[in-house]
Amino acid sequence: MPTDGVNNGRRRFLIATTSVVGATGAGFAAVPFIESWKPSAKAKAIGAPVQVDLEPLEPGQLLKVQWRGQTIGVLRRTEASLNILSELDDRLRDPESQESEQPGFAQNEPRALKPEYLVVNMHCTHLGCVPEMVPTVGAQPFDDDWKGGFFCPCHKSKFDLSGRVYKGVPAPTNLRIPPYRFVDDRTLLIGVNPEGVA
Repeated sequence: MPTDGVNNGRRRFLIATTSVVGATGAGFAAVPFIESWKPSAKAKAIGAPVQVDLEPLEPGQLLKVQWRGQTIGVLRRTEASLNILSELDDRLRDPESQESEQPGFAQNEPRALKPEYLVVNMHCTHLGCVPEMVPTVGAQPFDDDWKGGFFCPCHKSKFDLSGRVYKGVPAPTNLRIPPYRFVDDRTLLIGVNPEGVA
């Protein structure tokens, strides 16, 4: 192949220039693609921890908040409702919370960091309906010896005031306990594990 009249220096310059321009163009094209991998502001907000002021919560009152698209209940339990918990073990499927999805700190009777406050994912572990809190102790249409708790109207699952599931109902496990911690005595942060817990 004859190479007379070919300027090799110019050829190398053109190849190098074309390569640089191509690489720069590829870099500019990649930036929007890589940016699309980042979560949107809305997605970040949905997954962000939620701060709850416990000051206005009266004993026996349930406050519902949203975290990651789920309804989270914060229940301030009374001393009387805490005393009833130990009476229910023989009626519960998993009284010691061995089979349920929850942080290790919730494997106790109150299923809580502080017994007074239950922080629980309110979605039934059967099909995800949100149970109603029925705190009244006494006969109910769904239980002749009701000790207070949560009743799911969709398929009749029952949970005590620690979110522990009764035997013989469709829900397979206790209500889930989300990660949370106390910022101080009156402020709760849902979505963050307690300090020292991974």
